[in-house]
Amino acid sequence: MSSLFAYGRAQIASVYRRHLPVRGVRFWGEATKPVMAVSEGSLSAVIEHEIIPRLVASRPRDTALPGDRPADPQISDADVVAFAPLAITAEADVLLDFIEALIRRGVSVESILIELLAPTARVLGEYWEADRCDFVDVTMGLWRLQEIVHELSAKMPAATRPGPQWRALFTPMPGDQHSFGAMLLDEIFAREGWFTDRLSEASTPEILEKVSSDWFDLVGLTLGCDSHMAALPSLISAIRSVSANPGIAVMVGGRIFVEAPARATEVGADGTASDARLAEKVACGLVARVTRREFARG
Repeated sequence: MSSLFAYGRAQIASVYRRHLPVRGVRFWGEATKPVMAVSEGSLSAVIEHEIIPRLVASRPRDTALPGDRPADPQISDADVVAFAPLAITAEADVLLDFIEALIRRGVSVESILIELLAPTARVLGEYWEADRCDFVDVTMGLWRLQEIVHELSAKMPAATRPGPQWRALFTPMPGDQHSFGAMLLDEIFAREGWFTDRLSEASTPEILEKVSSDWFDLVGLTLGCDSHMAALPSLISAIRSVSANPGIAVMVGGRIFVEAPARATEVGADGTASDARLAEKVACGLVARVTRREFARG
């Protein structure tokens, strides 16, 4: 497994250095402060659709993770503090051992996704800003978190439950290279009974093509880099204008909206939420409100 992760890191560095024109990205030891901007290509797609499946397929599948226990204790701040550095420094096997210990303790998969993995992704961003790690380290850390979501989804799939039967599309903002937030929302909403679809790394025309050709009750846009904020109002407006569903709801997420929720309204979105669990509840309210309004009109 260690050799596979060595291969994975080399593959990511190779993608950056040889296949993607990169502007201002600093690798560890270089002096220039990095700007996470890749002009073309699809790093998220390479990681999610080529590298992660290869690693997941290589892991022995004969030992299932322990099942959920009735008790659901909260994950503590100490758990996040202990786990976050491992996402950068340890192999995925070590992270999965940490996760298995939480499950044996009675923590649910949903709590792991929302209370451990999501905060860890935010901590990785803080490491980046504080110059505690480089861009490849952050990418590798998010890759390992994505692999954990893949593992949990494969070994402990959501129980079949009646849900709202609404359809949601999740996508990072165009130009945003990390799709972990959209992946997490996709998993949580699916576990709550939504029909979900997700774009790992899409351009504006690809997003608009998707919402114009398929019916969605909700679009969730995740924003990992503040520099993409300026393009958000025009994208939301375009989504509404071309959507096959004239009453489509649009939600936005990311650290900038956690810190200042009012910005969601300013960019033209219908709502935001501080975490994926709350986002699903807010989304239900938004879509139900539109459904009731359309029913009254009919």
